[in-house]
Amino acid sequence: MYACCCVPALDVLVYLWYASTETAEDGAGIDMRMRKRHNLEPRMERCAEYLVSEPGKKKGKWKHGNKLLLLEIGCGKGSFTCTLAKEHPNADIVAVEKVPDAMILAMERAKREDCTNIRFIEGDAARLHEFFDRGEVNRIFINFCDPWPKSRDAKFRLTAPSFLRIYAEVLSDDGIVFLKTDNLPLFRWSLEQFRKENWQIEEETENLHENGIRGILTDYERRFMEQGITIKSLTARRTPHTLDMRAGVPPRLRDSALEDAYCMQKREGAE
Repeated sequence: MYACCCVPALDVLVYLWYASTETAEDGAGIDMRMRKRHNLEPRMERCAEYLVSEPGKKKGKWKHGNKLLLLEIGCGKGSFTCTLAKEHPNADIVAVEKVPDAMILAMERAKREDCTNIRFIEGDAARLHEFFDRGEVNRIFINFCDPWPKSRDAKFRLTAPSFLRIYAEVLSDDGIVFLKTDNLPLFRWSLEQFRKENWQIEEETENLHENGIRGILTDYERRFMEQGITIKSLTARRTPHTLDMRAGVPPRLRDSALEDAYCMQKREGAE
């Protein structure tokens, strides 16, 4: 069974959602730009109880007994996050988002839907090791992140080796990363990186919903599926051999450009 459909009762589950808004379009032609929000500061203040302004001070202190901790990198409008919170009312959920104009929508939704078990961090995934202690996290979810198709930008992909080592640093010994994307070149490249970094691939599929809906859908995911775009997914488990930050800085990425995903999608549909 796909592991994100039913979250197991572990000590800490960190659900990461990190949708970059630095490019105008992804491979499928969907506009992913984030418009500037009006009155951002007062809106943030009205949701202040949902914001962890100094997450570093909670490092090593996120656990509340046997409660789960779910953290999302890039929370979008918060649809997935709030649904997850409702399905797991006894879990603590944290969403990490570096764009406040995106985060405010999810914060307002969480408050509107009375999801009191969600907290938000305005920050970058590259700083996760500053927010969480070694082994403090049990699960990491990454959904529909920016593919950064040019080779020179490959280091910014959330599945680049430098990020994978940060995830391994904060994950428990048997921690898991879940990845979903619409972008086939990114998916295949990511799969290769996980294997090179000694993660155990427990599941991989280039058509997650082929036999019916699996797990909670994101807003983008619904739009992709309406266009006939298949969802790619993998589950990778940390092992004793997985490289973490103690292994040092990964080698420089070379020849890492991604083929145009939109053209690949059109070819797939024609076959």
